[in-house]
Amino acid sequence: MRKGDTALVTGAGGFIGSHLVEALVRQGAGVRAFVRYNSRRDWGLLSQFDPALLAQIEVIAGDLRDAAAVEQAMRGVKVAFHLGALIAIPYSYVHPDEVVAVNVLGTLNVLNAARRCGIERLVHTSTSEVYGSARYVPMDEGHPLQGQSPYSASKIGADKLAESYWRSFGLPVVTVRPFNTYGPRQSTRAVIPTIITQALTAERVVLGSLAPHRDFTFVSDTVAGFLKAADAPDVGGMTINLGTGRDVSIEEVAQMIFALISRPLDISLDTKRVRPKESEVDRLCSNPALAAQVLGWHPQVSLEEGLTRTIAWMREHITDYRRIGQYTV
Repeated sequence: MRKGDTALVTGAGGFIGSHLVEALVRQGAGVRAFVRYNSRRDWGLLSQFDPALLAQIEVIAGDLRDAAAVEQAMRGVKVAFHLGALIAIPYSYVHPDEVVAVNVLGTLNVLNAARRCGIERLVHTSTSEVYGSARYVPMDEGHPLQGQSPYSASKIGADKLAESYWRSFGLPVVTVRPFNTYGPRQSTRAVIPTIITQALTAERVVLGSLAPHRDFTFVSDTVAGFLKAADAPDVGGMTINLGTGRDVSIEEVAQMIFALISRPLDISLDTKRVRPKESEVDRLCSNPALAAQVLGWHPQVSLEEGLTRTIAWMREHITDYRRIGQYTV
């Protein structure tokens, strides 16, 4: 993006979205942040920004399911980053209708608005969950897709809609597929903040399944991938993995966290946190070769360094996690 160009970020109040907004502002872009409306005027994680930073952002509250609101937000934009979604897998078991409406129909509204407004690049956000359990590793972009939760199925639908708009209408859309992003500001709906908050405050850590393997990618690396996808030539219609190529089990990452905070702790199993057997994704491990080839993207932060940074941030903000509990934004 050129300095002064305007970018739209949907899902701007979320974890990755808020870090992307921050990076865009620091690059000199004009940033329009689309957040889900609520009567409390709660802008999610944007509310944690320094007032001087927040003053440089145009915040628009609306709903992805409202086509008119999405198109209004898209007008005058050069590049749009579509991160807005309902992302919690357990929530998708209980409310699949809402998840599909937001993730599929909301994405359709974004695609239609981008087409009508003639934007130069739309960066659409996928998820490694669309692959389901690895049939081979490392997992490249040709790995079969398998909907193992209503959430992952909704994202497959959204990804295919984005692909169809490239093929049918020539919409300049590229899909990035992050693998298990983590870092400061992430909520305890994700496993790494869940482990860290408990390890810092409790005598025992309670988790769900310990055996699944994940490819954990630090948030600054994921954001760098988004920014490169916005600028790279000749990537229209592509889907590009953003992962490290290294996977560890949930138990292994817990033990790494315990060692980093120097607290050997026991782990207890909570069966309520275990996914249904056929829904559990046993292993995710990215092949990041395409990202290196077409984006020049290489992850810079090791898991050990990223965990150290995340632990330090969460130590400073642990009272917020205690106050809000497992429903932290």
